Amino acid sequence: MTRVPNLEPSQYNERVIDQDGFRPNVGIVICNGADQVLWGRRLNGRDSWQFPQGGMHLDETPEQAMYRELEEEVGLLPESVQILGRTQSWLHYRLPKRFIRQSENPVCVGQKQIWFLLRLTGAESDIRLDAHDDPEFDHWRWVSYWYPVHAIVDFKQAVYRQALTQLIGLLAPKPRKRGRRRRSR
Repeated sequence: MTRVPNLEPSQYNERVIDQDGFRPNVGIVICNGADQVLWGRRLNGRDSWQFPQGGMHLDETPEQAMYRELEEEVGLLPESVQILGRTQSWLHYRLPKRFIRQSENPVCVGQKQIWFLLRLTGAESDIRLDAHDDPEFDHWRWVSYWYPVHAIVDFKQAVYRQALTQLIGLLAPKPRKRGRRRRSR
């Protein structure tokens, strides 16, 4: 069972930051039957779109944090999804200097994430962005699997590519179309 590692006793607060300055976090890729992925528009984010994600609490495993964030951000309960898999290790990204709040203690320099791939098994109507008083997203849509790599803010692109590359093998292979085969000469 993986828990948040490398924490000093002084860091047992609401905002968990490890000794290297990274905030432990989970990323959530939800796919439908056509292997499209759920893409959410952040509330007041000036047309900023991303996958659901969120920070881990000190006493949570990545899976526990994923289910909590799944319900908080898109209103989905465990019975509406199937876990297809997760990344095996932490994937890191650093924040640009302009986003680092030097006045905070401890200082957060970026995030380290465990990513989960889920299949929506419930109805699309189970997705409820208004499930909580403080919603994260105001709109969502299905997009092609690789679309988010190029649509996310530049400093997150590498971690999105790493996560999707690791997770794609968990999707069922597509049957090959039968057609006329060309003969090789």
